[in-house]
Amino acid sequence: MIPTTRAALLTAAGVVPVLLWPRPLTLWLWVALVVLACVVDTVLAASPKRVEVVRSVPASVRLGEPTASTLTVTNPGPRTLRALVRDAWPPSAGAARNRHRVTVPAGERRRVRTALVPSRRGDRPADLVTVRSFGPLGLAARQASLAAPAALRVLPAFSSRRHLPSRLARLREMDGRTAVLVRGQGTEFDSLREYVIGDDVRAIDWRATARRGDVVVRTWRPERDRRVLIVLDTARLSASRLGDAPRLDAQIEAALLLAALASRAGDRVDLVAVDNQVRARVAGEQGARLMSAMAQAMAPLEPSLVEISWTTVTQVVRDTLSQRALVVLLSALEPSAVTSGLLPVAQALTADHTVVLASASDPEVAALRADRSTSDAIFDAAAAERGELERDAVALRLRRRGVEVVEAAPDDLAPALADTYLALKAAGRL
Repeated sequence: MIPTTRAALLTAAGVVPVLLWPRPLTLWLWVALVVLACVVDTVLAASPKRVEVVRSVPASVRLGEPTASTLTVTNPGPRTLRALVRDAWPPSAGAARNRHRVTVPAGERRRVRTALVPSRRGDRPADLVTVRSFGPLGLAARQASLAAPAALRVLPAFSSRRHLPSRLARLREMDGRTAVLVRGQGTEFDSLREYVIGDDVRAIDWRATARRGDVVVRTWRPERDRRVLIVLDTARLSASRLGDAPRLDAQIEAALLLAALASRAGDRVDLVAVDNQVRARVAGEQGARLMSAMAQAMAPLEPSLVEISWTTVTQVVRDTLSQRALVVLLSALEPSAVTSGLLPVAQALTADHTVVLASASDPEVAALRADRSTSDAIFDAAAAERGELERDAVALRLRRRGVEVVEAAPDDLAPALADTYLALKAAGRL
């Protein structure tokens, strides 16, 4: 039995008879009357354990977008249900108002909706539904918590898609619809033209030169149906907080934008999320199904507090790709981790594929480097500057081994990686 505010007010009203008949017996009689009324009210309340609740939610929703949880409350008992229903969700589901007053006559059902605005990516399982059933006098209530299993999958926000139209325009120019053709090794042959100073001598077509008597070169256009493999690092470094979100979220945004751009370019995109083992994989999907599959696969990913196994990454690349392709490593440019992990295998990867390492930098480090206001700030700036020099040094070592390095702030990583993809495609390096 749970007393209500009405029961407290009724008890307080006992001051009147006590003042009129100031005897201990008067007080005890009034308290007994209130307790009896509460017991009777509790007995007359509908049983909350017999109530049936069914919770329904959408299959998925984008991070930050509003949605709703719908509770269907059925009263199979003989008494009218007057209840306060609590639709419990974890805080990250964003259920602001999850308590609902309902009145359900015997044998009927009612629906209530709880607005949700999720603030974190991933699977958000619902908690128990608590039903507090009040008696007809509203003096006391009976309560029970009922299971109504449901889970809301929160997909990545994909806020970087605002950069997609401008990159698609550049892609159309490269594709010959709007502007010029490009030259380079490894692209599709388009036509011949006369040689001009500055052209790559490797592009000279010697047979056509002999026939025409003038030096001519081949022109090329970007190839389609190339392979792009995105390797997403979910190890401990992906858990670092960059601003308000972990590094993993910035890497997911970059993967989504690159996949959207590459699929529009006609390339085949695969995704592998890995730390010391494979956590998620997307392969063989195209078009809209690719983006949906990637969002579904990356939504539940969480950083693992283990070191990434670059041996596992190398093996995954070899098992997935049978021809030269673009391999994009979305990981952290951490000098110690790169020196002991990626550098030893970089030569083997670049021998067979074009490799890009994309890393999100910490904006707080940039702020430390710029602050010279106090003596403590100067020491912090010196430490941040030293860290930057170490990252530059390890990036130079990677470039010498043939790895393209892209480092940008979390919000700028996705467009920077897309620009690198377009530059490689224009240069015929895919």
